[in-house]
Amino acid sequence: MSLGINFNTNNACNWRCVYCQVNNLTLGAAPAVDFALLEQELRYFLNDLLHGDFYDRFEVPADRRIIKDIAIAGDGEPSTLKQFAEAIELIGSIATQMGVFPNSDFVLITNGSLMHQTRVQKGLEALSRYGGQVWYKFDSATEAGRRRFNNASLSCQASLDNLLISSRLCTTKVQTCLFDFDQQGLTEQEKTAYLELLHKIKADGVIKQIMLYTVARQSKQPEAGRIAPLPAAVLHALADEIRGLGFDVSVSI
Repeated sequence: MSLGINFNTNNACNWRCVYCQVNNLTLGAAPAVDFALLEQELRYFLNDLLHGDFYDRFEVPADRRIIKDIAIAGDGEPSTLKQFAEAIELIGSIATQMGVFPNSDFVLITNGSLMHQTRVQKGLEALSRYGGQVWYKFDSATEAGRRRFNNASLSCQASLDNLLISSRLCTTKVQTCLFDFDQQGLTEQEKTAYLELLHKIKADGVIKQIMLYTVARQSKQPEAGRIAPLPAAVLHALADEIRGLGFDVSVSI
């Protein structure tokens, strides 16, 4: 069981990744959180998992009746929430009180675009106190690729700087979505730039893990027809090269 928490209930994000599966995605930030409602819903659902009949109702096999993590992810960039640090603290406190943490992971899935902001850094510090981790999106190490794939204005260097900020405040993994765009596969330019980026990251010595995956479900963006999964062999071959740099690499197909 991975319990997802969605701050972006308005389907708003500060990026527009071409593979995004969110319907009616809009440019913007997360709305204000109703903290009383957040606490009520989280306590209710965790109680159902821990003490209710949730697993029986959904016929979950006995060996899978485990809360793997609480993941802050959803229909946009979660760190755009103004009360980001307060929300992280509340979730961590409730999950600890109810005995979920530290046995389960606490995960933030983010594009990292706002890591330079003090309010976001306070949230990462809270995440770290509860043993959490950041999954930091880095899909392309070229400026053209970032514009094409993520519609992101943040430069590669600024994203790298933010990645290092994140890694010094909280355990951070690099998460990269690789896919075939316009039948070009993984281009040599993208691959070379990505490996050069990892060389820079390795020199810092803080980040140890890289997560590679490809698209699994239909995009809801206008570019949907131009996107296809990369073959497993391509992902595994790249993973082997990355392992050669000294990283721990996982691949999800």
